[in-house]
Amino acid sequence: MEFSFYHYYSRPNFVAALVMFLWIPFVFWIFKSFPARRAIVITFIAGALFLPEVQLTIPGFPDYTKFSAASYAVLIFTILFDIQRIKQFRFGWLDVPIIIWCVCPLISSLTNDLGLYDGLSSVLEQIMIWGIPFFLGRIYLNDTEGLHQLAVGIFAGGVTYIPLALFEMRMSPNLHNWIYGGHPHGDFIQTVRAGGFRPQVFMGHGLILSFWMMISLLTGIWLWKTKALDKVFNMPMSMVVPVFFLTFCLLRSTGAQISMAIGLAVIFASTFFRSRIFIYSTVFCILSYLFISALTESSIDKTIIDFISNYVPPERVGSLQFRFDNESVLAEKARLRMLFGWGGNGRNLIFSETGHQLTVVDSTWIITFGSAGLLGLFSLFSTFLLPVLGVVTTKCPPKLWNRPAFAAVGALTMVLLLFCIESLVNAPRLPPVTLVCGALTGYILQQSPNPRPYRLLAKKPLAVK
Repeated sequence: MEFSFYHYYSRPNFVAALVMFLWIPFVFWIFKSFPARRAIVITFIAGALFLPEVQLTIPGFPDYTKFSAASYAVLIFTILFDIQRIKQFRFGWLDVPIIIWCVCPLISSLTNDLGLYDGLSSVLEQIMIWGIPFFLGRIYLNDTEGLHQLAVGIFAGGVTYIPLALFEMRMSPNLHNWIYGGHPHGDFIQTVRAGGFRPQVFMGHGLILSFWMMISLLTGIWLWKTKALDKVFNMPMSMVVPVFFLTFCLLRSTGAQISMAIGLAVIFASTFFRSRIFIYSTVFCILSYLFISALTESSIDKTIIDFISNYVPPERVGSLQFRFDNESVLAEKARLRMLFGWGGNGRNLIFSETGHQLTVVDSTWIITFGSAGLLGLFSLFSTFLLPVLGVVTTKCPPKLWNRPAFAAVGALTMVLLLFCIESLVNAPRLPPVTLVCGALTGYILQQSPNPRPYRLLAKKPLAVK
């Protein structure tokens, strides 16, 4: 049995081990204290925000990490206390992509002669990190009330990080080190940015924290704008949102700021013009980028670099260019095993003759393409983009998103869209986002005698303190 950090910068202390072992009884208390829906939201968000970046390795079992801890705990208590909820599950066509995504590591392992054991252990890990949050969101949070609770939980989670992020901006990103005994990201210099510090609190990297704060703030802005939420932690939204926005601007993350601008522009334009075209256009751009980058030797990198050079500081442009250069080389290798990829254990990377790693991977799309091929790339982005298209096309069009009853639907749809955009340049792995994906999928597949049930609910008030 081994208990260590992902990046092995230093070993965790007793507090980190104690927190991980006490997590399951803590979740038991949450389920005894709150209704099941709220307990699930609290568990996944609290786990993502406050558990240490450590892993407990037991031979024959998936690693016990902050990503899988919530899945283990919630699944156990759902089976023990609410098995009927699981029995009521009915398979739908939108469940196909997540099933393929969870199974494709086995196919990649077998086609690369890595063995059945390697494939099955990877599948089990994939299920715990991605499949279980999707499934639980699918069966518990699949209506407007459940989506609203999830949206409020995401915003409240971001609010709890405001004082912690501000503290690390001033005192340096060391909370994880002081409490749990080490830095989750080995390269501490990456926390220094623009003459100050980029916080990471209890997350693996400052970029992940910035992405979380971005989707949390966007959700809060939309709930506030539509009057779907009056207060959070007994504080008025008119006070919390401006403070949150200022904190977000101080995070020193240019990419998150650009994504925020895109998200706000798309959601406001979609509701103002009462049109789906802005969502469709964004999805088309995501798919076009993936098609060109993965399937062709053509490159749109120069076009992107030339465009953003007019608006983004040179050092940030250089960082993006470095990523593009690495992805171009890695994509060339990935195309050698285009269908199912190279499998795990770093086989998708490029090394020198002496074993030195020559490439750096930053983006979810190139990691997925290299390790799981087109099968993995197609299933992952289908899992997150099909609910976006399903919501705006068949269930809840943007013209309803500015009404309190459907504000959460619009905000969470944008969360999935922004996750896909972020996955083109970074690797944001957050179980609460997968929970959103499952919730929206269940919302789309939910049976209703009325083919347009939103027409009956459009005037329903939904203001929550």
